[in-house]
Amino acid sequence: MYPFAAAGDGTLSLTRRSILAAAGTGSLSAVLARPSAAVADESPADLVQRLTGKAAVESDRVHLTMPATFPTGYTVPLGLTIDSPMTAADHVRNVRVLAPHNPIIEVVSFDFVPYRSEPRISTRIRLAEPQFVLAVAEMSDGALLMAKTWVAVATNGCA
Repeated sequence: MYPFAAAGDGTLSLTRRSILAAAGTGSLSAVLARPSAAVADESPADLVQRLTGKAAVESDRVHLTMPATFPTGYTVPLGLTIDSPMTAADHVRNVRVLAPHNPIIEVVSFDFVPYRSEPRISTRIRLAEPQFVLAVAEMSDGALLMAKTWVAVATNGCA
């Protein structure tokens, strides 16, 4: 497919289809060009620092529940609860779940509103290989609280 079409007078002109195709290709290349895999020797705290620009602290307020082993990486159950009163002064703003060895590190994110939501999540995620899964909760004061758990999957769910 050529990006230019011949006009009736023999000159070349851009078509709407070629512009849309070029824009789509540019967007796709931007997604594919981003760094996605974690550095092999990078600690979870270093990974969070690199992705968010803030230091995260492991906390017993963040409860990440996942099976230690699961037969397939396509639908791994995940449960997450954050201890918070969810008041205007003390609440969870958002939670990001990270899988450092997946093609795209940030698996899912959730936003919360004080007084209107409870910081509980139950979902399923895909995992590419056995790895630590991280949950990073951003609190109302800007602090990052983190929990991690090891999950061993037998098959790649990100193919």
